[in-house]
Amino acid sequence: MAAPDLIIEPLTPAIGAEIAGVDLSAPLDEATLDGIYRALIDHLVIFFRDQPIPPEAHLALARTFGEPEPPHPVYPHVEDFENIVLLASGPDSKPDTNGWHTDMTYRGNPPFASVLCAREVPAVGGDTLWASMYAAYAALPADIKAHIADLEALHEIGDFRDGYLAAGGAPSLSAAMAKVGCAVHRVVQHHPVTGRPYLYVNHGFTQYIVGMKRPESDRLLHYLFDHVDRPEFQVRFRWRKDSVAMWDNRVTQHYATADYLPNYRCMHRVTVVNDRRAAGTGEARSLAAG
Repeated sequence: MAAPDLIIEPLTPAIGAEIAGVDLSAPLDEATLDGIYRALIDHLVIFFRDQPIPPEAHLALARTFGEPEPPHPVYPHVEDFENIVLLASGPDSKPDTNGWHTDMTYRGNPPFASVLCAREVPAVGGDTLWASMYAAYAALPADIKAHIADLEALHEIGDFRDGYLAAGGAPSLSAAMAKVGCAVHRVVQHHPVTGRPYLYVNHGFTQYIVGMKRPESDRLLHYLFDHVDRPEFQVRFRWRKDSVAMWDNRVTQHYATADYLPNYRCMHRVTVVNDRRAAGTGEARSLAAG
């Protein structure tokens, strides 16, 4: 049950809620933190307005839910805070997150959640969308559910390859693949808290279905990627300065629209590796690349 002071307003039937009645910059008692966590589990992505939290408080808040992710292999970090990713885009730095993805599924143990703070946003544009993979799975035809029930898929670094190629060509990419690795995940997973099934493939990082020829795998994955892209599964959030979003990375995908250039957009993100309130899923196995 949510903490008494939290005001929770669902935004769509499938996903998303806005929460008021809490100051995220202040130390929070365990009942309030448990209420926020429960809202996250129930609504998959939760939003807070007018939260001018400094980096110290941002990191402290994330730590109440689990261990912060080590520095990102590609994106820079906020000065003096290596666990806070700096996502800044403008005329000289084009955004690259305008595609449906679940963060870092190329890892054997992908992140549990992220806490994203808006530091500077354009007057219009730059919205982010999230999609429920519970809803996506539930809407699949019965024969597709049966077909994918026991399948696994390979995930790797996807479009991040371009950055390594630009930096040092094929040797740079090969070194990155060996360091970052890849992972095989079940196509259908079950949430460790709710037990509900959800779809676990994403256009950003899922490469092919294990055991299938490439054309057959491509047909199935393209069908699933297209299926995910339905408004009924989604919520769209319009950012304002000092807005905060937190999402359950296990059961969502997100898409940051890139419609605001040449204007500037700056976000700070802390990614949480493991959910300290729940056991790990155990549904992935790591593979060494190279």
